[in-house]
Amino acid sequence: MLATAVALLPVVAFLLLLVVFDSFKLVPKGTLAVGLLGGLMAALAASVLHGWIFDLTGIGTTTLSRYVAPLTEEALKTAALLIPFVRRQIGFLVDAAIVGFAIGAGFALAENVEYLRHLPQTGIWIWIARGFGTAVLHGLTTTIVSLGTKSLIDRGHGLAAALLPGWLAAVVLHAVYNHALVSPLLAAAMLMVVLPLVVLAVFTLSERKTREWVGAGLDLDMELLQLVTSSAFPGTRLGRYLAELQSRFPGPVVADMFCLLQLDLELAIRVKGLLMAREAGLEVPVDDALRARLEERTYLEKAIGQTGLIALRPLQVTGDRDQWHRYLLRQAK
Repeated sequence: MLATAVALLPVVAFLLLLVVFDSFKLVPKGTLAVGLLGGLMAALAASVLHGWIFDLTGIGTTTLSRYVAPLTEEALKTAALLIPFVRRQIGFLVDAAIVGFAIGAGFALAENVEYLRHLPQTGIWIWIARGFGTAVLHGLTTTIVSLGTKSLIDRGHGLAAALLPGWLAAVVLHAVYNHALVSPLLAAAMLMVVLPLVVLAVFTLSERKTREWVGAGLDLDMELLQLVTSSAFPGTRLGRYLAELQSRFPGPVVADMFCLLQLDLELAIRVKGLLMAREAGLEVPVDDALRARLEERTYLEKAIGQTGLIALRPLQVTGDRDQWHRYLLRQAK
């Protein structure tokens, strides 16, 4: 029981600390569960893949650990990381860190359970090295990939290009660790020092930017909503662009575009209010009106059509977090 606790609990405890310290509670429980499950599936896939590589090539375990596993394991964990990024479920660095660590934690738990099953009589020091070392390493490397990807996406890079630098850094760190240049216990101690420092820096930077975004963004969204609903809107650049679309789309579709523009601003304001309440320790209940607004938005998207949505992109004044806004609200309800 002691070996099991040492092998499994450290990475779980650290993940829970990340969630607790997130003032805005940006990562819903469902996303955490999917991240853990994704890491678990990646570990199972790695086990099957490594077994196939052993049978095909006959290489030794040391060679596989040092030169193959860093590539395959980090690639499989990164594949699991694609899901939240493709679905736009990550809005800031802090939730990138939490989701990335959740995937790494799921991988580490599955891997250590497998080790516990095959090596039940191993000494406690091995489990200390695995629980505080290898398990934390898996969480750290996936966090690095997630943070690097989010940072580059925010700078305008595509997803594929954004994933590559973080993945390469994770592979190098993983390979260096597996080369055992220092004792496993010393390596574990170093990881337990490095990881909190990285997370502290990320949380500090991300929460500062989140507060700035919530405060300044809320004021801007409210001003834009007042402008959109005022009689002066047709004379603005946005109003003129929307009027030009009348020559390309039927009148009812353009009217739906205007409704969608207004609705996105209302939802953006609702999300920022939700985050402000969460930071204050309050959970705002989701009413039937919000559910109706989310359903209305789904209807408007279908009515406008894909071509109309593309034409409407220059009017997405709430930025590239529209889909993330809706994701948070759906999770809240």
